[in-house]
Amino acid sequence: MVPVSFSGEELVMTSSNALYWPREAALLVADLHLEKASFYARHGQMLPPYDSRETLSRLALAIRETGARRVYSLGDNFHDNDGPQRLEPYASGMMAALIRIVDWVWITGNHDSALIADMGGSIADELDISGLILRHEARKGETRSEISGHFHPRIQLSLRQRHIRRPCAVIARMEHGTDRMILPAFGALTGGMNAADPAIREALSPAREIEALVTAQDQLLHFPLWRTAA
Repeated sequence: MVPVSFSGEELVMTSSNALYWPREAALLVADLHLEKASFYARHGQMLPPYDSRETLSRLALAIRETGARRVYSLGDNFHDNDGPQRLEPYASGMMAALIRIVDWVWITGNHDSALIADMGGSIADELDISGLILRHEARKGETRSEISGHFHPRIQLSLRQRHIRRPCAVIARMEHGTDRMILPAFGALTGGMNAADPAIREALSPAREIEALVTAQDQLLHFPLWRTAA
């Protein structure tokens, strides 16, 4: 786990693509896309039906590693609104166990906008926690501190003549001293968008500079993506 400075807060990036907020004892994750495999199976594309188990196992480990007492899941928690009804008993039991040990807040996304609370925890469209906005999709023109998901950012790295694609966070530094961050997708079956895609830059405007953050062992690597002309 490595620290990252964000709008005057000291946050912690984990190796599993979660973000820990020590002052709030809160773990932030985005885009779990639980039950994605079962959604595709309904449409004839058969994938191993264990993505929810894998995602929840990694989430349980992140909770243990950080000692988090609350989880904020930033939208697209399930791949569709019917996802909670398709959870097989083992994964359903895993989720219930996690919700018993931490306060759980589901923020709705474009894939699960009609999510209902019968699986436990509470539900919100977005939240303002101590001046930090938590929502699913970055809002163009937002000048407050904001953490979101939605875009599944990835970056391609060249290492010893090999091309490696890694999930990354994207952070935007604003003119007036606040920051905005897009978290990488946490789910086991989530793809990714190029972190330098114009759609991400557009969502984070106006920004002074934008960079990708990649965890590597005990280091946080910074890769500039865009900045305003001097």
